[in-house]
Parts: sequence; structure tokens; C-alpha cells
Amino acid sequence: MSNTPHTLGDEFPDEMDKIHALKISDARFAQALSEYDEVNDAIHLAETNVQPTTQEHETELRKRRLALKDRIAEALAQNT
Repeated sequence: MSNTPHTLGDEFPDEMDKIHALKISDARFAQALSEYDEVNDAIHLAETNVQPTTQEHETELRKRRLALKDRIAEALAQNT
């Protein structure tokens, strides 16, 4: 089985303790994490042709993942 790229651990390797704490204390943050994982998994499935999709849909998924990553990074920065 291949490793899914862009996992939160890969994207924020030094922030995992803070991510865990925010996930427990902030429902909106927890929802953003869940959405990020879902979108990231969908992108991985499309990239590996397990669930092929159109290029437009894959591009939209990538934009959504980037927006979620930005939201997560912003929340982490605000809770420093």
C-alpha cells in the first residue's frame, strides 16, 4: 500500500501536539481536519487511478485541500 502524500503529519510535522490539542478543544478545527483528510484521500485515489476523475474535478479538490490547509495553518498560528 502506498503512502498518502500531504498528510497533516507531513504538512505540519512540528505542530502535531498543537493539532491534537486544538482538535479536542475546537469543534470547527476538528471539522477542518476531517475535511482535509477526506479531500486528501480523494486526491490520492484520483492520482493513483483507483477512483479516476476528470482533471477539472481533481484541480477543484486540490484547491479545496489548499484552502483547508490554509485554515489549519491560520488556526495553529493564532493559538501559539
